[in-house]
Amino acid sequence: MVDNILEAAALVLSEKGYAGMNTNLVAERAGVSVGSVYQYFPHKDSLIAALHERHASHMHQVIDAVLGASNKASLRSQIESMVRALLAAHLVEPKLHQVLEREFPFFDAPQADSETDQGIAKRVRALLGQFKAQIRPRNLDLAAWVILKITESMVHAAVIDPPRGFSVSEVEKAIVEAVMGYLGGIRGPENASPNP
Repeated sequence: MVDNILEAAALVLSEKGYAGMNTNLVAERAGVSVGSVYQYFPHKDSLIAALHERHASHMHQVIDAVLGASNKASLRSQIESMVRALLAAHLVEPKLHQVLEREFPFFDAPQADSETDQGIAKRVRALLGQFKAQIRPRNLDLAAWVILKITESMVHAAVIDPPRGFSVSEVEKAIVEAVMGYLGGIRGPENASPNP
């Protein structure tokens, strides 16, 4: 029922914006009573906070699936796959992401308080650990944070305010280059495997 309510809330928010959204509309769209909505979400702000957390959880699943797919791929190819997957995930509901990120960024829980964000950071940090001999940054915790901030801000910008005249593929390549530039490129062969 909670997933159904959140799906309905996402649709109503995308269509009507914050001012036009209310729990009655969400309940109607979800096919449940208003009391059922209030059982899980005491007010519409709690719905928006839950949508943010659902989005973060989805991003964690995307990153985990992509980075867990192949431990033999090069760092560049794994970063490319991660950026491509994140862009694709954000473009599924671009209107919802525009509303959430433009109007309600303050609903995001601080990264230190979010298990989902911590999981994403750990996954990226583990990836960097596999390639630590080939990258410039020595502090892998900080490097993981920087990579996530570069990726997150650029992916959100590509969805919220896409640059005119550039394809998604061109934007994707630019994000990858920004991340790889921060890492200092790859020392050694381009297709180097992770450290043993």
